[in-house]
Amino acid sequence: MRSFFGLTPEYHENVYEEFFFLKYHGGWSFAEAYNLPIPLRSWFVKRLVKQLKDEQEAQAQAMRKTGR
Repeated sequence: MRSFFGLTPEYHENVYEEFFFLKYHGGWSFAEAYNLPIPLRSWFVKRLVKQLKDEQEAQAQAMRKTGR
């Protein structure tokens, strides 16, 4: 149990996961992701997730049309 106020290790882990996701899938630098305001960073993460899902679905539909 924590005896002081502060960010939890789980919070840090989630933030680092967002940084990794933006870097790996979005081509962002660590500094770019780090310096974004939190609400804007969260928006970009959600939007990138949507984009990747949409692309995956489009690819699956194209594969079904070609019979693969």
